Amino acid sequence: MIPRYIINFDTRKLPQKQTDVLIIGSGIAGLYTALEASTFAKVTVLTKKKIGDTNTERAQGGIAVAIHSADSPTLHRADTLEAGAGLCNIDAVEVLVNEGPKRVRELIELGANFDRLDGKLAFTREAAHSRRRILHAGDSTGGEIQNTLARSVLKDRKVEFLEDHLVIDLLTKDNTCYGVLVKNSLTDEIMVYYAKIVVLSSGGAGQVFGNTTNPEVATGDGIALAFRAGAAVMDVEFMQFHPTALYLPGAPRFLISEAVRGEGAVLRNIHGERFMLRYHPGAELASRDIVARAIISEMAATDTTHVYLDLSPMAGEKVKKRFPTITKTCAQYGIDVANEMIPVAPAAHYMMGGVQTNLNGETSVRGLYACGEVACQGVHGANRLASNSLLDGLVFGHRIVEYCRPQFASRTEAQTVDFMNSELLPCEREGVLRTKGLIQSMMWDKVGIVREGRHLQEALDEFERLEALLSDAACSVKSMETYNILTVGKLITMAAFMRTESRGGHYRQDYVMKDDVNWKKHVVLRRNPGGGVCAFEYEVS
Repeated sequence: MIPRYIINFDTRKLPQKQTDVLIIGSGIAGLYTALEASTFAKVTVLTKKKIGDTNTERAQGGIAVAIHSADSPTLHRADTLEAGAGLCNIDAVEVLVNEGPKRVRELIELGANFDRLDGKLAFTREAAHSRRRILHAGDSTGGEIQNTLARSVLKDRKVEFLEDHLVIDLLTKDNTCYGVLVKNSLTDEIMVYYAKIVVLSSGGAGQVFGNTTNPEVATGDGIALAFRAGAAVMDVEFMQFHPTALYLPGAPRFLISEAVRGEGAVLRNIHGERFMLRYHPGAELASRDIVARAIISEMAATDTTHVYLDLSPMAGEKVKKRFPTITKTCAQYGIDVANEMIPVAPAAHYMMGGVQTNLNGETSVRGLYACGEVACQGVHGANRLASNSLLDGLVFGHRIVEYCRPQFASRTEAQTVDFMNSELLPCEREGVLRTKGLIQSMMWDKVGIVREGRHLQEALDEFERLEALLSDAACSVKSMETYNILTVGKLITMAAFMRTESRGGHYRQDYVMKDDVNWKKHVVLRRNPGGGVCAFEYEVS
């Protein structure tokens, strides 16, 4: 059973602060939302580590937006729906592609320095895009956006920004969110923040899996927080596995951007054979789920742990100029990308599902909103179109602010309510931290790129055993992250077990076909008052 809270506390005995808009997370969604809201409200941003410890900062490829003269929102819409494998919320896609151009122009006005060619914005192409519509800044586009927004948020000091502050739990009563419990990881102090609205923009959950391109902070905290508070989560079975992460023993799973393949790089097996044309006519530019499964299949056929990414179709100097970060990182491991192939293998990358919201970012809990990777309004369907994620954070963060703006016409304080919990044993038992690695390995082996019912059931049985740990109060940041990974891992596994078909990022070896008759619908999970999980489905509109 999943408990309501993961620590014992009494808010009457804790330091308390108030704000208007409390934002959890410092990636593109959180910073852009903070910047917009600070024009009319008191804004506080809490981030678990430092301002740059985000998935946004690591995003290499770019941001997809239909602003080229040869492109249109209609074409962008069609590509997004095609990639989403029949599960996209069409209204959400319309919002994304039509409002995206204005948001990106605002980002450029803030100082985002995207690459240009002869003075004009340069565009590249990535998998499943019918046009070159990806704006980029070398191969560190996310870093450029992260730095631009951070400078803008911090320069005028309108936003209170707190690093090294982990949100432990949301404080809710009668299905309304009043604030959060926060742990200062530098001092171990626990305090309460009350807010008029709380915005989850805490990023993804790649660390639930043993191999991931995500930073260490991406432990699914936002999904776990929302679920414990009674919010609905949707489509969490759809994890996108990036096909090409650097594969070297002892090295981090560094992302090798899809833009490399967009510029002409090809995949080869250990025998030097190009293989993608045998799997899909789109070859290296097929959608990510197809490329990832093809690589897994080729690895199995050749009995190896990786394949190779061959950049030789690109001129050596072009490679180094266009992809300086990849060039530098590979060089640190003795690989000259202009002359040597890069060993790669798939890794968990992006969560298509998340906390269920409407088009204004509202969750099923009043006063709680979500945007960015932690949220799911259905825009990505079963498989995210490459480089739509950064645009998602901008567009739906903006919509939250505009929807909530009228609430701040009066300058009333955030409402304070007393909360307490004393149901847990005093402190976690020995071995809880080792559990994190066990869950990550199990998720990769049994709930990874290729799934099967019996393996999913084995994982569910193991989660049932591990849930005994949740009767203990979490006492450290690491244990809190472990509890969140356990919760999110279980939800992913439950949804994957329920969906008896293959679609997009979810592939079942025992149900290999897409089933529109029975499964053109979303899986939604919610915690019931007793701590169990309520599961239900609803049709795609």
